[in-house]
Amino acid sequence: MRILLIDIDTLRPDHLGCYGYGRNTSPNIDRIAAEGVRFDEYYCPNAPCLPSRASLITGRYGIHTGLVGHGGSAADLWLEGESRRFRSTVSANNLVSLFRDRGLHCASISSFPERHSAYWFHMGFHETVNSGEKGYESAENVTPEALDWLERKGRSDDWFLHVNYWDPHTPYRAPAAFGSPFAKEPLPDDWINDAVFAEHQRHVGPHSVNEIKMWNDKTDPKYPRHPGRLGDLADVKTFIDNYDTGILYADTHVGYLLEKLKELGIYDDVSIIVTSDHGETMGELGIYGEHATADYAVGRIPMIIKWVGGQKNLVEGSLHTNVDLAPTVAELLGLPISERFDGISYAQTVLKGEAQEREYAVLTQCAHVCQRAVRFDDYIYIRTYHGGYHMFEDEMLFDVKNDPHETHDLAKERPDLCAKGARYLERWVAEMMMTSEYPVDPLWVVMKEGGPYHPRGKKEKYMTRLQKTGRGDALPAFDERYRNFE
Repeated sequence: MRILLIDIDTLRPDHLGCYGYGRNTSPNIDRIAAEGVRFDEYYCPNAPCLPSRASLITGRYGIHTGLVGHGGSAADLWLEGESRRFRSTVSANNLVSLFRDRGLHCASISSFPERHSAYWFHMGFHETVNSGEKGYESAENVTPEALDWLERKGRSDDWFLHVNYWDPHTPYRAPAAFGSPFAKEPLPDDWINDAVFAEHQRHVGPHSVNEIKMWNDKTDPKYPRHPGRLGDLADVKTFIDNYDTGILYADTHVGYLLEKLKELGIYDDVSIIVTSDHGETMGELGIYGEHATADYAVGRIPMIIKWVGGQKNLVEGSLHTNVDLAPTVAELLGLPISERFDGISYAQTVLKGEAQEREYAVLTQCAHVCQRAVRFDDYIYIRTYHGGYHMFEDEMLFDVKNDPHETHDLAKERPDLCAKGARYLERWVAEMMMTSEYPVDPLWVVMKEGGPYHPRGKKEKYMTRLQKTGRGDALPAFDERYRNFE
């Protein structure tokens, strides 16, 4: 048994050809999808990078692990305390440990653990390779290590290899020599018009067109593809072009891995999983080039599984989240599913095409904002507790089937649907807390520590910037909204 997990950071599924995108950003990933199962409604339940991969590896929601943010107490897994044995419970019950239990040799090529001081990510791997670039590397720094590993060990039986690419993540960094492959192509979905852009110019909050860099409009000369501000619609197009270029660059390197598997004569005997940790806002909610919310653009991720002996060219539309992968792998490997996993196995979808239905999915973001969202029916309901110095309404509701870019908030028009989303959310929190070993919801730990990590301590400085950039009229409402935070 040979398994390759391709983990591409910040990858929006709707920017992939196999998910219907009009640009040729992903020919190699598309080929994998044609030979396997593509999950259309797949989500990261805890965004962004650190909490998402914690959910992926542990098979548990952040409300159970305690890891929901990027700093403070919520950037680490809860300590187990008195109940801890010689080995932690997580080390014996995680995604990689399943492959170990099945007798596979496990290797990871990723700088993620060092980037976030998340060394629990190494649990179960026999060997790890770290570029040392802390997530700022590009694919040409990753692929040679993967090709070398495959050359040395690919022909052997029973291995699991995790390969982590960062190229679609900010700052957009595809090498200059790769060019601008989409510069002459129109945007497939040109939803940002003059009126929308004018609204975005008035947006209050980091990562707007006025401060792509988060709190200022500076451009780092090392990353010319990632400007500090967007001045007009042409800049918006170039920005999206550069994101798509990062996807194509990563996909090109995925192609090198596939070529190596074929060269070794093992391609048909390798199960391949392609996924991501989260998506990326490209104008949704007034935010550009960031994964700072619990909305549809950030929460929806690709999941493609080409499993040896499994279904081919199948599109499955049931709701899933990345905590479902661990129990799915357990079933696929013929192992018992740990009672500690929060997810639901969809192994029978992979093997037989049978759908595994879920009524709703809850998404959490506590690094840039504190939000929880519920994805149900055609809608996403978003409850904001701390807006990260954006001026979001406490409740938002979007019809993501007909309005995937979340341009029209239906909350005031459809209080019935808001009530439905709120009931799902209340039910989920109650169920999670009833089954938690800890008496505290980590979202409220973040709130009590001063709010989400990234905007913490930036209030006064940002208020000054709003005044200097012609948005001073928003200051009274802004100050009132965030009067309890700094």
